Amino acid sequence: MSATDSSLLRPKLLGRATVNVVVAISVLYTLLPVMWLVLAASKDRDALFSSDLLSLSDFSFAQNLADLFAMDGGLYGRWYVNSLLYAVLGAAVGALVSVACGYAFDKYRFRHKEKLFGLVLAAVMVPQTVLALPLYLMASEAGLVNTFWAVFIPVLFNPFGVYLGRIFARGYVPDEVLEAARVDGAGELTTYARVALRMLGPGLITVFLFQLTAIWNNFFLPMVMLSDQDLYPVSLGLYQWNSSASVSPEYYPVVIMGSLLAVVPLILAFVLLQRFWRSGLTAGAVK
Repeated sequence: MSATDSSLLRPKLLGRATVNVVVAISVLYTLLPVMWLVLAASKDRDALFSSDLLSLSDFSFAQNLADLFAMDGGLYGRWYVNSLLYAVLGAAVGALVSVACGYAFDKYRFRHKEKLFGLVLAAVMVPQTVLALPLYLMASEAGLVNTFWAVFIPVLFNPFGVYLGRIFARGYVPDEVLEAARVDGAGELTTYARVALRMLGPGLITVFLFQLTAIWNNFFLPMVMLSDQDLYPVSLGLYQWNSSASVSPEYYPVVIMGSLLAVVPLILAFVLLQRFWRSGLTAGAVK
């Protein structure tokens, strides 16, 4: 190998090493809190406040798990079911609504279409906490405060999901296919349900995952809308228990165990649906 080749190869190797180091640091930064959560969930209350968190002694994972579902009459189980209803059902319906709206924005012509889509893009930049008070006032007028619907209905529309739905429709659904379906006599709803929606599968899964993550981690809206503990999601319930832990230290182990279990649905969703998610993220590059 000549000196010129060595001088050209050295920057490439240095750049690759730098990228690997940055990736390794990012992975470590991401996994360390999860590792701590797993280790802390397997310890009893005394071990949590000592320096032997990494040791194999004081292992009480099963006991913490049993205490979690026994605390306050098994309230955590109800919170978990509530979160699954809010997140899974809400994400599924919300993804269908968002993709349908995006499809309409891309495939149909109607008055002030781009101006309305501009409003959708503007709504993306509005923080959800800003909308909590107006939503509460609207729910109060409708008599929905402190009900399941007060949390479920507001999450069904996601402006960012509508934007993604339009991108997916543009990338995945050729206009020629829709014209062929119309020539064969299919109506607009039939064309969308039987032709377009099948092509939009990866995009639908992508929007579903974004919606699922946002709704599962939603905290402020349930806190504003709900006062009945039986309607709490996991995020709000664990916050309440954590606030009580300063007075009653027995809540600390169950809060940590509950936080660990709260991560499981999101991990499972991304692992099981990652194939569709990866292909969906590249939709903008397909034409």
